[in-house]
Amino acid sequence: MNQRRWGAVLSYVNIILTVVVGLLYTPLMLRLLGQSEYGLYSLIGSVVGYLSVLDMGLGNTLVRYTAKNRVDGTTQREAEMNGLFLMMYSVIGIITFIVGAIIYANMDLLFGETLDAGEMQRARIMMVLLIFNFALSFPFSIFASILQAYEKFIFLRVTNILRVVLNPLLVLPFLYWGYGSVMMVVVSTLLNFACLFANWFYCWRYLQVKFRRGHFSKPFLREVAVYSFFIFLNAIMDKIYWGTGQFVLGIVSGTMQVAVYAIAMQFMMMFMNFSCAISGVLLPKVTMMVTNRASTEELTALMIRIGRLQYLVVGYLFVMFLLVGEDFIRLWAGDGYIAAYPIVLLLMAAMLVPLVQNVGIAILQAMNLNRYRMTAYTICAFIALIVSFPLANYYGGLGCAAATAGSLLISTGMIMNRYYAQKVKLDILQFWQNIGSMSKGMLLLLILVWASKNLLTLAVSWQNFLFMSILSTFLYVVIMYVWCMNEDERTLCRTAVNKLCRR
Repeated sequence: MNQRRWGAVLSYVNIILTVVVGLLYTPLMLRLLGQSEYGLYSLIGSVVGYLSVLDMGLGNTLVRYTAKNRVDGTTQREAEMNGLFLMMYSVIGIITFIVGAIIYANMDLLFGETLDAGEMQRARIMMVLLIFNFALSFPFSIFASILQAYEKFIFLRVTNILRVVLNPLLVLPFLYWGYGSVMMVVVSTLLNFACLFANWFYCWRYLQVKFRRGHFSKPFLREVAVYSFFIFLNAIMDKIYWGTGQFVLGIVSGTMQVAVYAIAMQFMMMFMNFSCAISGVLLPKVTMMVTNRASTEELTALMIRIGRLQYLVVGYLFVMFLLVGEDFIRLWAGDGYIAAYPIVLLLMAAMLVPLVQNVGIAILQAMNLNRYRMTAYTICAFIALIVSFPLANYYGGLGCAAATAGSLLISTGMIMNRYYAQKVKLDILQFWQNIGSMSKGMLLLLILVWASKNLLTLAVSWQNFLFMSILSTFLYVVIMYVWCMNEDERTLCRTAVNKLCRR
């Protein structure tokens, strides 16, 4: 239990550190590296990042079956299972190397029109390093999954935290000395190998993990394949939505557009990390309710309650970015990245729907109805990928964002809300009426702050940014508490404030 508790605490520490380090490190890195070089670095990272989907969900599958075996299996059976997954990961490593070699051989075809000779040379070096990184990482990644199955969360989280902190500390001196994107890839590769070695050593020294060749029945292998397949679909969907933009822009536009889009993706990752951290605390109760055969009315009530709380947070982040995000990007990254502002706004708006309905995902998983969701999401993601090429050609990064946002609204908004209503029998109309009633407070805040900005005509500076951020936050809290929260939500707020005051 101690491992779980500290693992959860360290997970939040990791999220906060990732955000803080990103906010402090990124502007320094952008100014030292330059927009074009950062775009090249992001482009190659996104291209090779597609190889990560070759994991095919095996890591998650190994965690599930190893944990299950610890309850009702034997050490010999566990060793045989480890041997099976190690063999599969080794094959994936070989496939990764082959696919990477094919991509490397076709780099001129993919990026010959958008990269100059010097950029192409550096891109080739980074490509080789990252392909080598991925190909070796797959076989060794089995040890991280084993550690997770054994609930060694503290060790896993600490190594992740060290990697987050060490990467900028090692990279920045080299950037000051004039090194570029290739050096950044070298540092990240070495840190990755260090973490992989640490995981292997822990498994070998403290867990005495064994590997044996075994024989498995066809039903078991089929079960593993089906379980992995839908996790694999989720990985493909995520990669298309959040990794495709840089790749497409690298083909049709060049490194400058890639750099802007990469900055937009950084904001989106922060936005989703905060949102998912909140839902991760609330969602376990949903699974228990479904298991205990809760009625659809009870599930709808819970979805509304948690959805409203979630909307208070993600709505705040969205409104704050709408009000002060443009100034922040100008101050933080520079005028060259201001085009990231409408991209982030468009994607944030599209993500509001799935983020306030995270409880619905837990309900589907508990009812074993998740296949429909993953199939619909994946089909829409592939359509978004196809549409993004012509849109990016005409509108750049905003075109890519429009393709992603449209796909998200169709899949998470239209398709899944219809499914929740017709198949799961949730009262979706009541849910959105509740969310809509809270939006009036956000609209009032926008009107008040925009009016204040027009009257004051403040210059762009860190002091004015902080002033408007504090003013907007204060108004948001007051308006939402007085006008939009129900009594239960007000009680929850008062309880949280009282606990903080007592500490």
